[in-house]
Amino acid sequence: MDARHALVRRPSSRLAAGLVTHIERSEDVDADRALAQWFGYVDALHEAGWTTHEVAPAEDCPDSVFVEDTMVVYGDLAVIARSGADVRRAEAAAAEEAVRAQGYRVARIEAPGTLDGGDVLKHGETVWVGLGGRTNEDGVEQLRAHLAPLGAEVVAVPLTKVLHLKSAVTALPDGTVIGFAPLVDDPSVWGEAFLAVPEEPGAHVVLLGDDTVLMSAAAPETAALLEDRGLRVVAVDVSEFEKLEGCVTCLSVRLRGRPG
Repeated sequence: MDARHALVRRPSSRLAAGLVTHIERSEDVDADRALAQWFGYVDALHEAGWTTHEVAPAEDCPDSVFVEDTMVVYGDLAVIARSGADVRRAEAAAAEEAVRAQGYRVARIEAPGTLDGGDVLKHGETVWVGLGGRTNEDGVEQLRAHLAPLGAEVVAVPLTKVLHLKSAVTALPDGTVIGFAPLVDDPSVWGEAFLAVPEEPGAHVVLLGDDTVLMSAAAPETAALLEDRGLRVVAVDVSEFEKLEGCVTCLSVRLRGRPG
């Protein structure tokens, strides 16, 4: 069975009303262009051999396209998030239904815990969680309890400069953690495994395979850097989502090894 599946959710026509926290609101978010970019993103997944499954649209939820925030998937378990933004909590129900349909067990972050999936970076058995924005200490502790039986080590990481941890750092296939240094609170968390990249959009990659990454077309210098390291780079235009603090990681939940 193909182990490369992903949940995606098409953008609401109300996308321009989405939340912004660390940047100024853009007045020119184009919902039609965003939809075209979303189809381009999904096409890139398909061309790389991924199968996508659409979560039911949520027209009344402007940020719902950022489906990654609704859950954390580890092994055969999907931990359904409880967003630190009250208005985003309605996004989770349909996402839970979609991941259940793929055969995953489900657990939940419960009040008073909060956690956004975009705050969670995984590599191997280590799970780093951004603490201080949409995710609180109780949410981190609940996630730790859910993942401990699966052998995961959950590490809290300070977060003050960006919306989510994965707005600051992501991991390459070899475990190198890349980030735009001015937006990373504490690069020493990753020690020598941290690699600074020259552009903010270059800090965000989706692993499409052992030697292939998906990233924003707005980071050509970083793309060249990664290609020099032997990676194949697939670049997509996600400019409308970047105006709302979104990035390539936010737009899907990757399911690498479905149950059954």
